[in-house]
Formats: sequence, structure tokens, C-alpha cells
Amino acid sequence: MAELTYRDAIARGIAQEMARDDRVVLIGEDVAGSGGVFKTTVGLLDQFGPKRVIDTPISEQAILGAVMGAAMTGLRPVAEIMFSDFFAVCWDLVVNQMAKTRYMTNGQVALPLVVKSGNGGGLRFGAQHSQAIENWAMAVPGLKVVTPSTPEDVIGLMAAAVRDDDPVLFFEAKGLYPTKGEVPAGEIVDTLGTAKVRRAGTDATVLALGLMVPRAMQAADHLAGQGISVEVIDVRSLVPLDTATILGSVAKTGRLFTVEENPRLLGWGAEIVSIVAEESFWDLDAPIERITTPHIPLPSADSLEDLVLPSADSIAQTVEKALQA
Repeated sequence: MAELTYRDAIARGIAQEMARDDRVVLIGEDVAGSGGVFKTTVGLLDQFGPKRVIDTPISEQAILGAVMGAAMTGLRPVAEIMFSDFFAVCWDLVVNQMAKTRYMTNGQVALPLVVKSGNGGGLRFGAQHSQAIENWAMAVPGLKVVTPSTPEDVIGLMAAAVRDDDPVLFFEAKGLYPTKGEVPAGEIVDTLGTAKVRRAGTDATVLALGLMVPRAMQAADHLAGQGISVEVIDVRSLVPLDTATILGSVAKTGRLFTVEENPRLLGWGAEIVSIVAEESFWDLDAPIERITTPHIPLPSADSLEDLVLPSADSIAQTVEKALQA
């Protein structure tokens, strides 16, 4: 085991797949010479050279157009959109082209590509550079949507994404870039569409994604001191969604809380709440509660950003209040 930061795990995950398969290429703004604006691609240019690690102009449309063509002609490209907010600039390519090409060609043209992007808040970048947009993506048929929360999961899910024959949007939680975790040596390959139980519990189920996972874990630690046993599930993959793990946990605990960095309206948790209400209504002992960011643009002031994003304290307080009602 070695300790690795979340950002370094991204580079290791990409390097693992580039070394394994010479069809894997990396393309994006500043991914080569400078190692990425968030330093998630450091060393890849030296290891694989300029024909496989390619800097581009500042054009999200050009980046995604290039990787789409590359995927259609036999490569397995990884593209970087620097901030996930900038998907708004190239959303037509994602929604109307990438997501639909395999379907509209009756499977004759696959699009084995990954689009990685820094996602969400926590770094004081303000309303145009701090959005968590995984709920945008999961609404589009034909896309797979992944958000890891640990360095080991970064590597394993990146491998699974690169090896998949469908387009995968790989959202990196910007607030987790400097965090560290234990990572085993050797090849790591995970499975898309699988959640992980990060902490077992009996009194309540808390679902979290990305940056919210360690905050949910901190909340669970606090609640354990109050005699409340919380099961924390790291959703990891929104499409495909591991409903079996989620519904199994709800059947055990009888209570469900979702912790979402998305603004409240139409966040990913709303869809899961709908599924649980349809599939496991009689397992519930109380109404489901969603812990979310308000439906507002994210502030850039540190005190205001901290106020509106779900925190370990707000998660713990919400769960404790509900269980004591």
C-alpha cells in the first residue's frame, strides 16, 4: 500500500490505461506541458510523448469534436474539460452527438471515450467555476456518469471508464484533489454501476457522492457518539445506478437521507428518492430527507460557500433531529 493524493491518483489511473493500451490518448487544455491546471496529468507527457498527450486551444467544442472523431475511428481517448461548468459550452456535442451515436447507428459505431472534469465547490471559485453538474449528465440517455471519492476509486473507476465502449463522464471532486488515501500496488480495475458501503449502520442510511462522502463519514462518526448508527453509502456511479445496494440498505435501516452538492431542484437525490418510494415504500419508517445546497448560484466568499454547501455538522444535525422526532 502507498498513500496517494486524489489528484495524483487521476494521473496514475490514466497512465495505467495508456501503458496497457496504446489506443488510449489524452487531449485537453494544458494537460501536457503543465500537467493540467489542477495538476492531475503531471508526468504523462514525459511518459507517453506528444503524440498521445496533446494540448489543445481553449475550445471545448474542438476538444470534444476531436475525441469523438478519434473514438469513432478506433482510439480510446480521454478528454479533459477543465471545469465541469464549461460543459455548457459544448453540451450539444455531449447530448446530441456522443450520447446518441451508438444508438442511432444501431451499434455499428461505438464511442469508447472518457470526458474527465473538475466538478463542484469547496475551492472558492465562485458561481461560474464551482457547479456540481452530475445531475445534468444523468438526465441524458446514452451517457455513463461517475464520481469517485477516494484515490483508489479514482484509479479503478478510471480504468473501468476507459475500457467501456460507451461515453463516460468522469467527474472529479475538486475539493478532494489534495486529500490522501491508501492505494494498493499493481493494476486496479473497478466496475461501473457499483456503490460502496463506506460504513455499516442500522439506524439510518446516508447516501453521498464525491465531496459529500467524507463529510457524511464525519457526520456518522459524530452521530455514533450520540448512540446513532448510520450506514454511509458512496453512490460513486449515477449511471448505471446500483439500486440493489441502496434498496438493501433502506430495507435494513428504514430511514434514508441523501447528501447532495447539487442545487436542490432536480438534484440526483431526487431521482433516488423516487426509486426508493416506488420500490421500498413499505420498508420506510419515516419520510426520506434530502440534504442539499440551496437552489442558488454558489457564492465565492469562503464563509458563504461554507454556509450553503452541506457540511458534516449540517448532515449530523439533520439526521439527529429526524431520529429524535
